[in-house]
Amino acid sequence: MYSCADLKKGLKLMIDGEPHVIAQFDFTKPGKGQALYKCKLRNMITGALFDRTYRSGESFEPAQLEERDMQFLYKDESGYVFMDQKSYEQTSIAEDVLGDDQYFLVDNMEVKVLMFGERGIGVTLRNFVNLRVTQSDPWVKGDTAAGNNKPATVESGYTLQVPSFVDEGTLIQIDTRTGEYVTRVKE
Repeated sequence: MYSCADLKKGLKLMIDGEPHVIAQFDFTKPGKGQALYKCKLRNMITGALFDRTYRSGESFEPAQLEERDMQFLYKDESGYVFMDQKSYEQTSIAEDVLGDDQYFLVDNMEVKVLMFGERGIGVTLRNFVNLRVTQSDPWVKGDTAAGNNKPATVESGYTLQVPSFVDEGTLIQIDTRTGEYVTRVKE
């Protein structure tokens, strides 16, 4: 069990039978009375964000979550399908649950899937992924007003800013934590 003193950003708790993560945290001690712990909580299943205030002395149940090593297989109408590396069981995660992480999934990529019971509620990707540029405007000589960057779309449909020398068909490395261009990849 967690107490109010354990509350901090990123802590995962069970509230009303569902896992929540603390997105924002603020501690205030009024002149008299109990200390107040103001939390902005995000439901890890629905993504809903809401505020709650707790008083010192309250306790919380830790979220019953498990991280499993899985492999991304394919995308279908039910969502993104992952296979457990040990049991070979398949789990589907909806597109809206993955958010922008869906753009960095490559076939057969190994990821860590956050499980709540038997339900996948999120993924942890490796830090960098290599994707091919499928659409990029040609660079015009003398076009330096834009800071030498231009928009490009990669094979997954994700759009990002790349240096002007990156052309269509180029394999680039993207940081999955920020969604930014890192470098060109030699083939």
